[in-house]
Amino acid sequence: MNFDLTEDQEMLKAVAERFVTDRYDVERRRQYLDEAGGFGAENWSLLGELGIIAAPFDEALGGLDLDATGVAVVYEALGRGLFVEPLIENALMAGRVFAAIADEAQRTKWMDAILSGEKRLAMAHAERGSRNGSLCVRTRADVSGKDATLCGHKPFVVAGFNADAYIVSARHDGGPSDASGWAFYLVPADARGLTVKPWRMADGSMAATLDFDETPAIVLDAGENAADVLTSVETLVSLARSAEMLGIMERMFADTLDYLRTREQFDQPIGKFQAIQHRMAAQYAILTQARALVELAVVKEAKPEFAKAVDGARAFIAGHALEMGHEMIQFHGGMGITDELALGFGHKRLLVLSRWPDDADTALDRYIDAA
Repeated sequence: MNFDLTEDQEMLKAVAERFVTDRYDVERRRQYLDEAGGFGAENWSLLGELGIIAAPFDEALGGLDLDATGVAVVYEALGRGLFVEPLIENALMAGRVFAAIADEAQRTKWMDAILSGEKRLAMAHAERGSRNGSLCVRTRADVSGKDATLCGHKPFVVAGFNADAYIVSARHDGGPSDASGWAFYLVPADARGLTVKPWRMADGSMAATLDFDETPAIVLDAGENAADVLTSVETLVSLARSAEMLGIMERMFADTLDYLRTREQFDQPIGKFQAIQHRMAAQYAILTQARALVELAVVKEAKPEFAKAVDGARAFIAGHALEMGHEMIQFHGGMGITDELALGFGHKRLLVLSRWPDDADTALDRYIDAA
């Protein structure tokens, strides 16, 4: 199997690595998280200029048509840098859903600004009752042609604070868990009747709760394609999350290895103790398996088993990432859980990625069902 990267993939990997090298250290990461949106606004604009935001989009829209291999490579590199910008949620998730279902007029109005980093879209889909990826849409839509009014509550809009607009799932027919009878709608952040309340996730990033009270919205699709589009995009997004987790695990392992080589007890580096060597060897084996599963997933792109391979990678990585975090923290002692080290942030980020939007067991169930 040939895993050599194309010229575009190599270029984007180098750009991503240079971005986190130049823009990130422990102190600046804390500063970015303290900004209004929970990330560096200047960094977001820079990611637009560098083409990282646009890369996974079709060339016809101004992107590079980056495939699954490229997506995995870029997000692994960004994960190693422990970046905080919501590329997965705003660009890869909301942006690609919008590009797939919006009409030509809406794409003309929004896409250039999205790809350049000038505007951000956020997905408002999950509701109470939709735990671990199950469908639950209670928000109601009263539709008239291409216009609608929405009433409801979306408590889990990740990277939704200070977004410029929201892609909202709302139901025009049927019950909350019905597979059909719902569609996506576009709601500008300044729409009448929309209330946005920010809250912090475990990794310090910002999310939002949205309330709709007869809020005007624009119909993005009539509902025929909503579920299929969402499923297709979520598969690529899940791969990106797994790749980011892999990058974080690599960073935590490397930082801990350096620490074990320099921290001394009984007049020798603690990395020479056999018990610690065995534990690090076990974590290295997990890291190697995680990489192999991501690579297996990317070579299945465009094949019927692509989604299954992605679920398999997520099930393994999400299930073992926190175990690695616990081990690396224990080697560092109390400092390992603080924000003084990149290790502490990495573990918190793994906590979010391994639980949102579903956990390892749910991904494993999908993998088994697809067998």
